[in-house]
Amino acid sequence: MNDARVLVAAFYRFVVFEDFAAWQPRLKSICESGGVTGSILLAPEGINGTIAGRPDVVREVVTFMRSDHRFAQMEAKESWCDEAPFVRLKVRLKREIIPLGTPVDVAAPGIRVRPEEWNGLLDTPGIVVLDTRNDYEVQVGTFPGAVNPGIDTFREFAAWVDRNPDLERDTPIAMFCTGGIRCEKASAYLLERGFAEVYQLDGGILNYLASVSRESNRWEGECYVFDRRVTVDTSLHATDREVCVSCNRVLGAEDRGLAGYQEGVTCNACYRTTSRDRKDRFLERHRQVQLARDRNPLDVKPG
Repeated sequence: MNDARVLVAAFYRFVVFEDFAAWQPRLKSICESGGVTGSILLAPEGINGTIAGRPDVVREVVTFMRSDHRFAQMEAKESWCDEAPFVRLKVRLKREIIPLGTPVDVAAPGIRVRPEEWNGLLDTPGIVVLDTRNDYEVQVGTFPGAVNPGIDTFREFAAWVDRNPDLERDTPIAMFCTGGIRCEKASAYLLERGFAEVYQLDGGILNYLASVSRESNRWEGECYVFDRRVTVDTSLHATDREVCVSCNRVLGAEDRGLAGYQEGVTCNACYRTTSRDRKDRFLERHRQVQLARDRNPLDVKPG
């Protein structure tokens, strides 16, 4: 029995998905009828999502997707939290489930490396370990020695590769991201650009943290997640972090004690440069989020 209350499931699958738009109303109906919140993206290249709610309903949504042969092998990484990490449900149609900004054949990605084998790959002489996440994610945690491209969005990754003369085409590259989707697409891009030996951490950081023992764990810091938890620790438990909506800085307890911090509005680093109009808009949005949270409490038990 898990002592948490809400099941969180993260999943993605790259497939040829011509009828993706027809799935939107059905997925939305299943989620809404069971009180599931989160985000699901549908596009011609596949599905990407993270949802949360009662365990039976969350698993029902995943089972529905897997009932189609194209998603039968789709993995869903499960974790638990004490309250719903999302305020509402979004099922959206997109051009890409993870925008890289340039066409790439996602059917030919890099070699998948199981979490249990990842440490051995990190120790390979001459290998370049590449963090494909955004800079603000890297700042709160990463693997030691990993290269940080310093990008603000994944769309910048391809341009960073193309202008980086230090990346030799014959150098083995080991890539990772939060759940696996970004490094899978990025690894396919590197192979198209002539890199000969490209690896990706299967299931990403979250799968690594769930699979590797604490004694063997090489991860340093926390892992950024795109929901109200903000970051999780190496045991996949939510931390006390939050994100400044004005400047996207990740804030801890010490930041919340500074003069310029206002929950849902600004932090000490940006309150002087944030306009009054922008502060008012953030304040109203924060008020609406709180109202939505109060209207939709989840009273669920772990499965």
